[in-house]
Amino acid sequence: MALLDPAKIRNISVVGHRGAGKTSLVEALLFTSGAKNRLGAVMDGTTAMDHDEDEIKRQMTISSGLAHVDWAGSRINIVDTPGEASFINEALGTLPVVEGVLVVVNAIAKVEVQTERIWKKAREMGVSRVAAVNMMDRERADFGDALAALKARFGDEAVAVALPIGYEAGFKGVVDLVAMKAYTYSGNTGKGTEGPIPDDMADAAQEAREALVDRVAEADDALLEKYLEGNELTDQEVVDALKAAVAAGSVVPVFPVSATKNVGTDRLVNCLLAVPSPAAKGAHKAFKVSGGDEVELACDSAGAPALFVFKTIYDQFAGRVNLVRIYSGHIATDTQLLNDRTGEKERTGNILLMQGKETKAIEEAGAGDIVALAKLKDTGTGDTLSDSAKAVRFPRYEFPPAAISFALSPKNRGEEEKVSNGLRRLREEDPAMGLQFDPQTKEMIISGTSQVHVEVILDKLKRRFGVEVELHPPQVPYRETIRKKATAQGRHKKQTGGRGQFGDCWIEVEPLPRSEGYQFEDAIFGGSIPRNFIPAVEKGIVEAMEHGVIAGYPVVDVKVKLFDGSYHNVDSSELAFKLAGGLAWNKAMESAAPVLLEPIMNVVVIAPEENMGDIMGDLSSRRGRPQGSENMGEMDAIKAQVPLAEMLSYAPQLRSMTAGRGSFTLEFDHYDEVPGQLVEKIVAEVKARKAAE
Repeated sequence: MALLDPAKIRNISVVGHRGAGKTSLVEALLFTSGAKNRLGAVMDGTTAMDHDEDEIKRQMTISSGLAHVDWAGSRINIVDTPGEASFINEALGTLPVVEGVLVVVNAIAKVEVQTERIWKKAREMGVSRVAAVNMMDRERADFGDALAALKARFGDEAVAVALPIGYEAGFKGVVDLVAMKAYTYSGNTGKGTEGPIPDDMADAAQEAREALVDRVAEADDALLEKYLEGNELTDQEVVDALKAAVAAGSVVPVFPVSATKNVGTDRLVNCLLAVPSPAAKGAHKAFKVSGGDEVELACDSAGAPALFVFKTIYDQFAGRVNLVRIYSGHIATDTQLLNDRTGEKERTGNILLMQGKETKAIEEAGAGDIVALAKLKDTGTGDTLSDSAKAVRFPRYEFPPAAISFALSPKNRGEEEKVSNGLRRLREEDPAMGLQFDPQTKEMIISGTSQVHVEVILDKLKRRFGVEVELHPPQVPYRETIRKKATAQGRHKKQTGGRGQFGDCWIEVEPLPRSEGYQFEDAIFGGSIPRNFIPAVEKGIVEAMEHGVIAGYPVVDVKVKLFDGSYHNVDSSELAFKLAGGLAWNKAMESAAPVLLEPIMNVVVIAPEENMGDIMGDLSSRRGRPQGSENMGEMDAIKAQVPLAEMLSYAPQLRSMTAGRGSFTLEFDHYDEVPGQLVEKIVAEVKARKAAE
């Protein structure tokens, strides 16, 4: 198989809100292009892209998938992404590896939350956009309203390149505003019949054509001058100007379609060719593995190979499969590459063309292409593979912090290792998932973008690895400390016949500033305690500090001074002085005004301005302390410090207050005293939990 010319490749991510019909539209594109021989449906699980059991059951895309269509001599690589907010990172993670996005808009619901987020992020990253207003055959579908909503939200960059013929159930075709021809459809072939523009649409089509030409002419100064002088632009000049404007991001073509009726999809594919090719986009920035210097890699199959892994999936037959974008050079089935993360060499095995779940092995692939690599030893999402002599790395997509966490435990005893191994495998496939073991609470903590995200992970755990778990709120890692100085004696004496046990020590404890940890001072003079027993005293104190006297939480921010004691020549031992140290600590802490500490988090909430009042009120009810706010264009950011205990259930509440448009981050800042009225409640909860164990 000959390498594809990078100028003949288009890499496009299909994005939008859940329910906009992205997967159905990809299915229609595959069928219309001949890549599939029948038109599948989301409802019965027969589409090429949504083939996973969870996706079929939940009727939504959960994981990004790869397909391609060959059209007009070009290869269009299509990445179908989820629209559900819980999996928004799947879509965002594809933006660095494509030159364009196809934003699918529901003709009834118009601009929804995920549409807005992806559109703005793509614009920030310089990724070209094409918009498809889908479901034009549905009741209350209105292309004019949808276009107006796009313009109102994103500006005049949204420009119609086609108009619908017919309304709602009567939607039967489109008027192409570039060619100024009509295309009508019958059946679901996706192939339109060319004809003249209907008389009743002539004026509207001419007006829309002029609006399109007005906008695209601005991309070329010479063309704009010709247009302003009153000269008619040729169709080819309009096409060339449209491509330039799409590449520059100054124009977003908007196209009406119906995926389920397969109306307008052949013209939409033509429109997708306006997205710049990898060759037209130019060189990509990378960094040398050795030294970190920035370099530019030309999109040239003759150069040194450099690939970026943007998605890892597990196939029951092929095992681990990595989706990769080739930025430079080319690879064959036995190419040896260096992994920037591990420093180890990987040999490419099977190179696969993916059509959803279907795969086809190919012998080589070159610059600009997106393919899959199967059975690499230790390569995952975010890794760069490159020529070891010219090793580089591409920036990784930084997944935002998880919004919700749960503690989990196996339903069946003895399956802890199976659960742990299964979750680690799933995390390789889903980097947005968090997994950690809390050494204080002894809990395995799983984190995700939402409860739905976590539930999907656990469904996969059950289906693939045969284990089930139970979820419960994670314990808050409280601490304890003291507020004043105190002294105490710890004396351990035991005589049971033969050699006894004797250890005696005096200590003074005092509080340290917050976050100072623990200090130990040896102030023994005159040999009241032999030097070899002093480490044992400290060990006893440190072990006793693991369980404070209020609720059994670790003690922090204290200084302990060992200043006196006594010993017995025969009965003293390291064990006796260790026990004495623990006794002294417990007595001293009880007299040193012990207090309970809780973690305080820096919280940043980003949401629409109209929601700020509700958010501020809610944070105040959670004992939050405002730290200021900042305007971010259409969104505002509120900064506050809030106890972690009050944020465990915040994610669903924020989603409810902002209709899904809000997001937040949590970052630990410091520990602070728990208000007195809450201490008793926390102590009672600890006792109840221990009684239940």
